[in-house]
Amino acid sequence: MSGLVGKLDPRRIQWGSAWNTFTSRVLRTKPVESMLDSAVSGTSSHGTKLARVLSTVDLVSLGVGSCVGTGMYVVSGLVAKEMAGPGVIVSFIIAAVASILSGVCYAEFGVRVPKTTGSAYTYSYVTVGECVAFFIGWNLILEYLIGTAAGASALSSMADSLANHSISNFMTSHIGTLNGLGKGEQSYPDLLALLIALLVTAIVALGVKNSVGFNNVLNIINLIVWVFMMIAGLFFVNGENWDEGRFLPFGWSGVMQGAATCFYAFIGFDIIATTGEEAKSPNTSIPYAITASLITCLTAYVSVSYFNL
Repeated sequence: MSGLVGKLDPRRIQWGSAWNTFTSRVLRTKPVESMLDSAVSGTSSHGTKLARVLSTVDLVSLGVGSCVGTGMYVVSGLVAKEMAGPGVIVSFIIAAVASILSGVCYAEFGVRVPKTTGSAYTYSYVTVGECVAFFIGWNLILEYLIGTAAGASALSSMADSLANHSISNFMTSHIGTLNGLGKGEQSYPDLLALLIALLVTAIVALGVKNSVGFNNVLNIINLIVWVFMMIAGLFFVNGENWDEGRFLPFGWSGVMQGAATCFYAFIGFDIIATTGEEAKSPNTSIPYAITASLITCLTAYVSVSYFNL
């Protein structure tokens, strides 16, 4: 016991050596060469093999499917009503510019570290170090968790609205309510959102080719709804909303506040970089796919906002 205490004596610890060991482990980076070698051999460091079956069109479809959703159906109306008014168009443009700049960074990293998976986690591991990559990796998990929960909840809410709130009434009367969700109102356990999340998980688990096919079907449905909303909006366009004083009813502060909310609608394009190891030619596919998907999403959001003012 005395020997153990003697070893733990602070005076006997070589603090300089201990600090160098600690910093070297925290700040150590992963060599790009080892990642590229495993990618060329077709096997990752964990012994798994990912099929390179995704073309540029598939990556664009993934990016559009990840971005276009609640932004077109929920965020645009919410921002127009409460924050920016008709200036929501400007809010979407500002958010799109910020997203495109971020996307250019992803594209640059995707070219410098090709045929690897992991997105920002891998890029930070290669350039900054293991400690930063650790936090970014968990932040990515949190991002996807919140994004999946928000999307599933939005789909559940829309289904409940189409069913004349019969789903929520059934849950409230047969299961009960939950308190303390932040708004001082009662809510119910959203089992439908849970089922939607489990269904999407099962589809993704079938393989990237099947999940991309399912994503393409959803994108076609989104395209049909997009065209319908623009045609229907032509009959309700009010030119008076573009007059001076009405276009920015909340001022530029409302536009910037709306841009911060609209930026959420563009989150998801990083999935293109995440699936880089499954792309046929990531050097060219990732930059083109990120740019094309963001421009497509911007066109969808601005057009929907314009034809519904």
